[in-house]
Amino acid sequence: MSDHCHDHAPVFTGASTTYRRALWAVIILNATMFVVEVAAGVAARSMALQADALDFLADSATYAISLWVIARPQAWRARAALLKGLSLAAMGLWVFGATVWRVFVDGVPEPLVMGTVGILALGANVASVLLLLRYREGDANVRSVWLCSRNDAIGNLAVVAAASGVFATGTAWPDLAVAAIMASLFLTSSARIVRQALGEIAAPASGG
Repeated sequence: MSDHCHDHAPVFTGASTTYRRALWAVIILNATMFVVEVAAGVAARSMALQADALDFLADSATYAISLWVIARPQAWRARAALLKGLSLAAMGLWVFGATVWRVFVDGVPEPLVMGTVGILALGANVASVLLLLRYREGDANVRSVWLCSRNDAIGNLAVVAAASGVFATGTAWPDLAVAAIMASLFLTSSARIVRQALGEIAAPASGG
């Protein structure tokens, strides 16, 4: 659908009690899953799990920033979104680099741990997506929250698929392929967030 359909509609800035509550719930879910998944990723030697754990950590921090800037002027919200977009780009590049490095390191991930934790993380992210579904459109700050949550759910589906691939093939290639796909998703979302944030920063202030 064309963005022109929304040219004259009020842009949601996150200034509602229900949105704040949903955001708090999502922050708690992400912080909890970061702790679980980073430990599992290291134990299972899974790049896909470690990439997803890093995403949980980044999301916890950026959602907290999103919550903090909600009541502030548009320029603040747009700059917060820009920061989140750039952090997504950095994360995507790190995952790409770590995946390339892992290609030259021996060791096959543990598929049972990958699959179990991946399903647990998927449940947490589906809950986050459902909480934020009605708030998927808005300014760059609100939009970046939705894109991060959507990416997490897609990433967890990919982790579960990678676990199945590792189990079926006995090699690390499915895990590495999924990590590379997740990195591409981070970079694509980063470009969208940065583009919208820069547009909002450049636009004349309109009532804060």
